[in-house]
Amino acid sequence: MATTTFSGPVVSNNGFTGDVTVTDFVKLTAITTGDLPTAAAANAGQVRLISDNGAGDNEYCLVISTGAAWVTAVGAALT
Repeated sequence: MATTTFSGPVVSNNGFTGDVTVTDFVKLTAITTGDLPTAAAANAGQVRLISDNGAGDNEYCLVISTGAAWVTAVGAALT
């Protein structure tokens, strides 16, 4: 597979195929738990940054869709 280097923002309307290697920081836009899409097979594996820790605590938390639910990066159920 070819390697391509981009120097600007990359937008994909249809996702990416294969592995993505990040050699610098990744900046995620924080949303609230209420703005998470419903967990579904189509978004399984997606990672989101929420700003209310699922309980309105104003604490940042990474969450991952299992396809059936959103869970914290340590595997706890999102409240």
